[in-house]
Amino acid sequence: MSLASTPFDLPATGDYARDWALVDVETSGLIARRDRVLSVAVVTIGPDGEQTGEFSTLLDPGCDPGPVHVHGLTVERLQGAPTFDQVAGRIGAMLQDRVLVAHNAQFDYDFLAYEFTRARMWLPVSQRLCTLALNRQVDPPTDDMKLGTLAAHYGVPQQRAHDALDDTRVLAGILRASLREAARLDLPLPLVSCPPRAESPFTPKPPKTPCAYRNPGRPAPGGPLLQGMKIAITGETAHARAELVGRAVAAGLNMVTSVSRHTSVLVTNESASRSAKARRAAAEGVPVIDEHTFLRLLADVQAGTVHEPTAASAAIAPVKETAKETATAAAQAAEPGSTTAPVPEVPVLPPSSPGATVPAPRQPGDSAGALAKPLVSRRVLVLGGAHTEAAAARTRVVELGGSAAVNLSASVTDVVLLADGEKDRRMSRITLLALPVHDADWLTSPTATDPAAAAVRPKEPHVMPRGGVIDLPIPNGRPSPEWYVTASWAPQADCEIDVVAFILDDDEQVTFDEDFIFYGAPESPAGTVRLLTGGPAEQTIALDLASLPPATRKVVVAAAIDGATTFGTVGAIQISAAPGNSGSPLTRATLDAATTERTMLLAEIYRRGPVWRLRAVGQGYDHGLDALARGYGVAIAD
Repeated sequence: MSLASTPFDLPATGDYARDWALVDVETSGLIARRDRVLSVAVVTIGPDGEQTGEFSTLLDPGCDPGPVHVHGLTVERLQGAPTFDQVAGRIGAMLQDRVLVAHNAQFDYDFLAYEFTRARMWLPVSQRLCTLALNRQVDPPTDDMKLGTLAAHYGVPQQRAHDALDDTRVLAGILRASLREAARLDLPLPLVSCPPRAESPFTPKPPKTPCAYRNPGRPAPGGPLLQGMKIAITGETAHARAELVGRAVAAGLNMVTSVSRHTSVLVTNESASRSAKARRAAAEGVPVIDEHTFLRLLADVQAGTVHEPTAASAAIAPVKETAKETATAAAQAAEPGSTTAPVPEVPVLPPSSPGATVPAPRQPGDSAGALAKPLVSRRVLVLGGAHTEAAAARTRVVELGGSAAVNLSASVTDVVLLADGEKDRRMSRITLLALPVHDADWLTSPTATDPAAAAVRPKEPHVMPRGGVIDLPIPNGRPSPEWYVTASWAPQADCEIDVVAFILDDDEQVTFDEDFIFYGAPESPAGTVRLLTGGPAEQTIALDLASLPPATRKVVVAAAIDGATTFGTVGAIQISAAPGNSGSPLTRATLDAATTERTMLLAEIYRRGPVWRLRAVGQGYDHGLDALARGYGVAIAD
């Protein structure tokens, strides 16, 4: 199939008419900083929809080609192919001044960025568009968002899956159909800015060794140290800091970079130290010892209690179907010198009522009470109203069995108008789509009509209320998948929202500063938790639960707003959880903060017995991201 004679037929105006460079790479593995590109294809298309160029080549990676059973690229096939640096100039010329488009675009972008860095060149891409993110906004009625599934849905022929050139041609057809749908729904494109990147800022450090023992608390006065105790060091030391840390880790102690109420001991030679760690230790009553005493105690560290792995963490590491469909650690913070008072611990969201237990998990497909809920399988968009009124309406939608939407998409079945809702810019498109529009009274006793515009999907995601819990299933006899927790919101013109993650132990604290995943450090050192950006109104935390260390008991996903804007202005945030980055969402929740919050806990993924559970949280705080991070034990320089 050639696109040269096939009009692309893009929408002719606005963001939809651009110069596009469609890209697909086949790789030797999943980690861009380590693995290499084996083949690459680029198809360029102009704003008028006509193809303007096409290039593809196999590449000699200089390493083992990896999963040959997936891409079919053996050492023999790659022998004699050019190296990446020999074709980098031609690829760069095709990417220059165009929007890079790929299915899971961050994967392709990161691999190309590393390959260009190795070739001592900059990747000439200033914007990228992910067709996965675009289709999550469109929300077509498909089982999943895999390239082949979307191709079948949009009627795009596919000849050779995992062939870079054929996949790129298929991608062109998917982009064509997706842009048509986006234009029909009047959706803004999820374009991601791509500033120049050098290798050093986004290369994670080698992973540190997690402590294998549970924290036993603080030592008895004059008593020994026990394996698993959390030890912090501050100030100058006679021995090299690295030597002290190395000896302590070898003895089974948990060396931490900040002090909290969970710290067992602070080591310092400066009894009158005014460092942030010393001030916090004094406030929390943490025992303080000098270096000489610490070295003496290191000689006789007592046995601790070993963490027990869950079924998920004991599972075999996932074997991905393809590198595409399953795809900088923070430097240790300097010793803070500020005199700011210690930040209190971040409270954990309590149960909905005093003394209540954790809600029982709902299983996928649980339809208890469905007959009494008239909005089951319906997706309702609420427009207008004060924030509290709109939040109450969305809560009512969920109570009636429906799903509350935050953006217009192909899956929206109904629209509820509150005060001034008719002034929303989406109303003109809603009128053209002939979607049923209701007033607030409709939520008192909604009629279960069957609008023709509703997109019917084979399996609807389970809808969770705030505080709802669901088990993340472990496939029987199959590798445990990566889980992708995606947060999305209505596009914002005057603020940016950052999604972050904290990898926590039994004490609700990070083990290392590198267990704080954010825009400046988008990947944990071992690559088990990653931040992925799908656009200005969507970010994802990817979690390889089977590879998290046994000490990890919880991963908290949060969002923060930089500046004075609050979540009351932003409105609702939707979270969804899916197995694999192109899998169908298992569950979905719409969360509303109150009015003044600047940070918000979105979800907790935590161990309960042999399984992992996901909890929709939706609790906001007025303080900023730095205070939230300190509450979880991250050392933040003032």
